[in-house]
Amino acid sequence: MMIHEKLSGEIIGAAMFVLNELGPGLDEKLYERALVIELRKRGHTVESQKSFPVYYSGELIGNLVPDIIVDGLVIADPKVVETFNETHIRQMIGYLAITKLQLALLLNFKHAKLQWKRVVREIKT
Repeated sequence: MMIHEKLSGEIIGAAMFVLNELGPGLDEKLYERALVIELRKRGHTVESQKSFPVYYSGELIGNLVPDIIVDGLVIADPKVVETFNETHIRQMIGYLAITKLQLALLLNFKHAKLQWKRVVREIKT
């Protein structure tokens, strides 16, 4: 069973709508802002640039700020890149570990057709 299947489908659908409206290849922040608006219009709770403290050896070393968190469950990370690479995936795994969420969606707005990748954090039982 896919984690948050319905919600991730709704996020991808909203991202496709944004890409069709704005066209490909603009600045990532423009897609991020448009996606926040579109998801809220569709009835989702959206947190943009929410800050999470990061600790090392018990000391605060800074804050992690994911682009978008939808319904408190899924990180949505808009990109404008040729293709996703291992660095993007590793970054999302780190974000999931710190936020304690299970699913991140990488959304690529570079091309006319939206590309996306689900990144899942396995929870050990």
